[in-house]
Amino acid sequence: MPQTSQGAITDATTHRTSSRAAATTTSSGAVAPASSATSAKAPGLDRPTRNIFIALMLGMLVASISQTIVGPAMPRIVAELGGIDHYSWLATAAMLVSAITVPIVGKMSDLYGRRGFYLGGLVVFMAGSVLAGFAQNFWWLIAARAIQGIGMGTLMPLSQTIIGDIIPPRQRGKYQGLMGGVFGLSSILGPLVGGFVTDNWGWRYLFFITLPVGVVAFFGISRFLHLEHTPRETVIDRAGIGLLSMTLILLLVPTSLGGTTLAWGSPAILGMYAAGIVALIAFIAVERRAVEPVLPLRLFKSSLFTLSNIAAFMVSVMMFGAMIYLPVYAQGVLGASATNSGLILMPMSVAMIGLSIISGLVITKTGRYKLQTIAGILIMGVGFWLLTQLHYGSSQLDLTLSMIVFGIGLGMALQVFTLIIQNSSQRKDLGVATASTQFFRNVGSTVGTAVFGTIMTSGLAGNIASHLPASVVEQMQASGQQVSAGSVLDPAALAKLPPQIATGVQQGLADSLHTVFVWGLVPFALALLAALFIKEVPLRDTVHTPEEAGRELLDTMSQSADEEPVEPLGRGGGNTRTSERTEAPVPVS
Repeated sequence: MPQTSQGAITDATTHRTSSRAAATTTSSGAVAPASSATSAKAPGLDRPTRNIFIALMLGMLVASISQTIVGPAMPRIVAELGGIDHYSWLATAAMLVSAITVPIVGKMSDLYGRRGFYLGGLVVFMAGSVLAGFAQNFWWLIAARAIQGIGMGTLMPLSQTIIGDIIPPRQRGKYQGLMGGVFGLSSILGPLVGGFVTDNWGWRYLFFITLPVGVVAFFGISRFLHLEHTPRETVIDRAGIGLLSMTLILLLVPTSLGGTTLAWGSPAILGMYAAGIVALIAFIAVERRAVEPVLPLRLFKSSLFTLSNIAAFMVSVMMFGAMIYLPVYAQGVLGASATNSGLILMPMSVAMIGLSIISGLVITKTGRYKLQTIAGILIMGVGFWLLTQLHYGSSQLDLTLSMIVFGIGLGMALQVFTLIIQNSSQRKDLGVATASTQFFRNVGSTVGTAVFGTIMTSGLAGNIASHLPASVVEQMQASGQQVSAGSVLDPAALAKLPPQIATGVQQGLADSLHTVFVWGLVPFALALLAALFIKEVPLRDTVHTPEEAGRELLDTMSQSADEEPVEPLGRGGGNTRTSERTEAPVPVS
C-alpha cells in the first residue's frame, strides 16, 4: 500500500470521532455541523453555492446553444461569404477544437485549479463570438468558430467538474439533471432563436446575442467561486498534449470528410488514418512514462471508468444520429417547411428536458442509478426501433411519437455517466475524469454524424433509381442528369421536378434513412451491453476529501469477504488533490 494511503488511513482513524463533530463555517458566517452540511437530506444548497450553480448553468447555456443557434443561418452565411464546398466546417471546426480542448483543460484544472480556466474559457468564447460576428470572409468565420470551440471545450466539462467539487454525489443527481435540461433547452431555443434573428436582424447578431449571458456568468463565477488550490510541483506533459491533439486531428478530420467531401478510399483519407494510428501509438507510449499524463491511462484500469465512457460514446452516436437525420426525414420525406426546421426536434428535446430533471431527482432521492440507466438506454432503443418503422407513407404523428420515446430515454441516460465516474474518482483526478466523459461524447457525435451520413449517401442513388420508371432512369443516364436528395430539401428545386420524379426521390430518401435508423440499433446494443456490466456503487453523502477517502477505505476493508471492494479511480496516485471549495476550512481538533 502506498505511504500516502497509509497516512490517510491513520489520519482518518485518529480523527474519526472529532471529524463527526467538526463544524464548517459558511460564507455567510453561520456555523453548521459537518454532517448536516453534506447530508443527503439537506434541504438544498446554501446561497453562495446556489449562486455558483446558476452561473454554471448560464455558462453551459452559452456554450451549448452556440452548437445549435447557427444551424438555420448556415445557408445564408455561405451565400454571403462563400465556401459552399466547405459547408460542414462551420460546425466541424468548433466540434473538433472542442474535442481536443476537453481532456487538456480537464487535466490542467486538476493541476492548477478550476476558477481561472473557467473564467478564461468564458473570455475566449466571447472573443471568438465577437470575431465571428465581424467575419469578412468564410475562413475568418471558420477560425472564429475554432476559437469558440476552445471556449466550449473549457466551459462544458468544467461546469460538470465544479459541480463535483461543491456538491456531494448523493445530492448531485438532481443538479446534473438540471444541467442536462439546459442542454436540452439549448437544442430547442437554438434553432428557434437562430431562425428568428437571421430573418429579422441578420446572421451576424447570432454571435452577439449570447454575450450578455456570458458576461453575467463571468460576473457570477468571479464573484462567488473563490477556490483554494493546493499547489502541485509537476512537469507538464507537453509531449502528451501535442500527440493527443495530433491524434484527434488526424482521426476526426477524415471521419468528418470521408464519404462527403472525399471518398473513404481516397489516398488523403487513408493517409490521415494511418498517420493518426501512428500518433495514437506514440501517445500511449508517452503517457505510460509521463509524470503527470494529460490522460492518465491508469484510469482505464477501472471498469467503472471504461464502461461508462463506452456507454457515453455510444449514446452520443445515437443522439446525433437522431438529431441530424430526423430533420432530413421531416423535410425530405414528409415535406415539412425548412423555415419550421427549428420545431422539428422540439418533441424530443422537451421529453429529454423533462426526464433529465425528473431522473436526477429520483437518483438523489434513492441514491441508485443503474436501473434507471439501463431503462433509459432500453427506451432509446425502442425509440430507434420505432424510427426503423418509418417509411414514405408515415405521418407526422408517427415521427413525433418516435422522437418523444427516444427523448425520454435520452433524458434518463445522458447525464448519469458523468455522475458514475465522479462518484468513484479521487479528487486529484476529478477534472480529467469528468472531462473524459465530455471528450467521448464529442468524439461520439463526430463519428455518429460522419458514419450515419455515409450510410445515408452510399445507397441513395440506387434507392432513388429503384422508385423511378425504367424509361425515366434511362433518359436521365443518357442526358447525364442526376437527381439527388437535395432536390426535395430545396423547395425551389422540388417545384421544378415532375411529380413522378419528386415522389421517387422522396421514396428513395425514405429507404436510405430507414437503413440509417437500422444501423442505429448497433450503438444501442453496445451501450446497453456496457451499462449492464457497470457495477453500481452507492452514491456518497460527502464531497470526496483525503480524510473521507481514508475513512471510506477503512469501511470498505471491513466489508464482508463476499463483497468486492470498490477501488476509486486513479488508484495508486496518492491523495494529492486540488482543493476546491467555497468555504474556508475549520481545523479539526
